[in-house]
Amino acid sequence: MSTLTYIIGWPLAAAVALLWVPRQMRVLVRLVPLLATFITMVLAIKLFWQFEPGAAGYQFVQKIGWVTSLDISYHVGVDGLSVGLVLMGAVVAFAAACVAWEIKEREKEFYFLLLLMTGGILGAFASLDMFFFYFFHELALVPTFIMIGVWGRGERKNYATFQITLYLTLGSLLVLIGLIALYLRSGANTFDLVRLTAYLGKHPLSPDAQLAVFPLLLFGFGILVSLWPFHTWAPLGYRAAPTSTAMLHAGVLKKFGLYGLLRIALPLMPVGARHWLGVVAFLCVGNILYCGLVAMRQKDLNLLVGNSSVAHMGFAFLGIASLGLIGITGAGVVMVAHGFLAALTFGLTGYLYQQTGTLEISELGGLLRRLPFIGSALVMAMLAGCGLPGFANFVGEVLVVFGSWKSVPIIAVLALWGALVIAAVYMLRALRNVLHGPLPEKWAALSDATNPWRKLPFVLLLSGLIIFGCFPRLLTGKITPAAAAILQTAAPQQP
Repeated sequence: MSTLTYIIGWPLAAAVALLWVPRQMRVLVRLVPLLATFITMVLAIKLFWQFEPGAAGYQFVQKIGWVTSLDISYHVGVDGLSVGLVLMGAVVAFAAACVAWEIKEREKEFYFLLLLMTGGILGAFASLDMFFFYFFHELALVPTFIMIGVWGRGERKNYATFQITLYLTLGSLLVLIGLIALYLRSGANTFDLVRLTAYLGKHPLSPDAQLAVFPLLLFGFGILVSLWPFHTWAPLGYRAAPTSTAMLHAGVLKKFGLYGLLRIALPLMPVGARHWLGVVAFLCVGNILYCGLVAMRQKDLNLLVGNSSVAHMGFAFLGIASLGLIGITGAGVVMVAHGFLAALTFGLTGYLYQQTGTLEISELGGLLRRLPFIGSALVMAMLAGCGLPGFANFVGEVLVVFGSWKSVPIIAVLALWGALVIAAVYMLRALRNVLHGPLPEKWAALSDATNPWRKLPFVLLLSGLIIFGCFPRLLTGKITPAAAAILQTAAPQQP
């Protein structure tokens, strides 16, 4: 049995096992998800270490037939593009389980949904069958709505739940229509991505079909990733979400849309890609500049981080729109780096909220005196968000800018301005207002994360950013061959 099956199966099996645990046994209710996500993380690290960048095709493959008439099967495997996402997703899932101590009511139900979300996320990145690719995403997405609605915070949590449900349901519906249309128009009579890719390599879709189907996937996946101007659900949703939910969704699940564009839309519909990616390059400026400017005006720390998260997604879209090897490699690095960063930042703001009961920037100040560890981690997270060298975000953004310079130089310059100036302004100003200055008397009794167990999730996430920032070859060496394979079909004229 493939290691991937164990990685996907442990959280799902733990979710089923949790149903039989009496809710009064709170220690066991907490221990089951921690143990399951820890084992998943260890297996994902082993998978990443054993992955061979030079090997052709997918690795750790397992295929079990299901509906033979439609050629639907449980088919999993990873290449250089998905192996980093599986690793990042598993680490974030364990970190999210560690910080879920804030949940005090209906703990059993929360952890059950958290485990379902984890299994769905990892299954989506590993699936090589379009049916299960979509199914696993929905398995992860539905718990998001429930967790925000039941365990969310703030006066506007119901509105945020309604908005995120509306937008993401619309995005999922467009993706579903696009995948069904691709199945019907291809003539291959298979949902298997490997067979479908090979078939369309020899019998490509007509240009008219590609121009009709590609925008369904583009805007469906784009809404799921918060592509501007379909992004307004994200900051409000993350502000209202429990800490663990925000970490998993913003850090990992949101990458599903980008991964879908790279795995399905670009290689299978190259004519549609070349026609529409100019639009993507234009829209990603909205993510980088507009959302960055909105972040500058925020008075709530979570809204600032939420808008910053949306702005960073613009770099991934720009890398895809460049349709070049360097740009797509950069997009892959941005996806992994942003996953660690978003989870880290929302984990830290969640800790501050639990300590202070507010994230209004004007009410905070001088917290570094009382919270040296959390404050230092927040400084590093904010600097990583500015694209400081030494963090993985810097590697991804530099690759994207260089990769897009030849095809869209003006947009590359605007992206660089957004990263170097706008992001630096709102990140550094937030650090000054939250961590420095006089300490209000009401925060004199705050307690730092002195327990090693409380520090562990933040150390893990920071380690991911620093390791891939200082040794980017560990990641780019795996992503580049996969990006080259995508470009062989999506843009054969590119070097």
